[in-house]
Amino acid sequence: MIRLEFNGRPFDPKDFTQALMKGIMEQMAAQIHDQISSIRDPNTGEFPTVVVSATSIEDMRFHVEGSPELLALVHERLGLTSDSDGSEAAAPDAPPTPKVFLSYAWEDRELASQIAHALQANGIDTWWAEWCISAGDSLRRKIDEGLGQCTHFVVLLTPASAIKPWVNQEMDAGLMLKLQSQVKFIPLRHQLPPDQLPPLLRGMLSPSIEDPEQDINQLINDIHGITQKPSLGPAPKAAIIKAVSSQEHSAAANAIAKAFVTATKVARKFDPWMNLEELVKQTGLTEEDVIDAIHELRGMVGVHREGVYYPETELFVTFDRFTMSCNPKDDALALATDMLNDDKFPTSSADIAAKYGWDARRLNPALAFLENRNLVRSRSFLGQGDWVVAAIYKTDATRRFVKSRQ
Repeated sequence: MIRLEFNGRPFDPKDFTQALMKGIMEQMAAQIHDQISSIRDPNTGEFPTVVVSATSIEDMRFHVEGSPELLALVHERLGLTSDSDGSEAAAPDAPPTPKVFLSYAWEDRELASQIAHALQANGIDTWWAEWCISAGDSLRRKIDEGLGQCTHFVVLLTPASAIKPWVNQEMDAGLMLKLQSQVKFIPLRHQLPPDQLPPLLRGMLSPSIEDPEQDINQLINDIHGITQKPSLGPAPKAAIIKAVSSQEHSAAANAIAKAFVTATKVARKFDPWMNLEELVKQTGLTEEDVIDAIHELRGMVGVHREGVYYPETELFVTFDRFTMSCNPKDDALALATDMLNDDKFPTSSADIAAKYGWDARRLNPALAFLENRNLVRSRSFLGQGDWVVAAIYKTDATRRFVKSRQ
């Protein structure tokens, strides 16, 4: 068996390679952080805050925070482009009121009246000769106005109306409008078999009026675009979470983040551990969705072994504000400001928590915000309890952060 030694000590090439790659990765991350954090808005003096996360040299990510003007400057300096123009989508207009032109024969006036009144009473502006044509009006002009303004042409076809010249003339006009995609043409049948429809109408769905109350209600629903589909059920948990969560991440990623945020006791790394089965149960996602969401959250969620996951501190920094009553970024700014203003401000995490009356669950994300962005100098040691760091100390970066944000 071959044994390798280095300076008289056992030497494992695999461990050496991993340590070397880790050192290179950390050096690259530090260079990226220094490059970005040194960019300054010449008009406001603002510096960005930067979070760099890396699981390998091939998978290095950075997140930059600051005003829109500063972020644009960072993109310009780094030669990046953005697909989004920052504009908000215009609110959709309310759907227009449907307008019906009702064509019928005098012999069918009673049923036509029932149809016209039901349509008008249900939000459908209806042209019906009985109330749209008055004494002395030009019949042609009034009919043309009705046809020109309608969105739906409805003709009541019966054995009497099917042979009336003016009903056929109105149908010709309605069919022309349909061919021009200006109206929807609806032939209603009453006591008229489908095979007695005019040839041009036999390829259309022609509802039959047999039970006026029920059939007219269906006509109203059809005009309003109400389908016979079953009512829409509730959205999956992940989609509901997405509606009130980070718009930078998918619905699945928001659901995973919320599972950790609500389950943690002190908001630090490894609190809590959750396996794949637990995440599936809590989020309602499939196993594949959970795995893909974990991949999306790399740098904020770590993998202990296959199927067992834990949060990094940046997860709470990013997602607490959507679930908790406080925002770690605001808490971090208040903390950094007090550190600068008070020379006797405590440095230990336990003393800071006592000063603010905060527990570890609230203070740790604020401490993580400052530490992950290299805005403070921190100190850690074994036995530091529930705190992400044992103590923090202000630096020039702390001053630049506070000055840029205020």
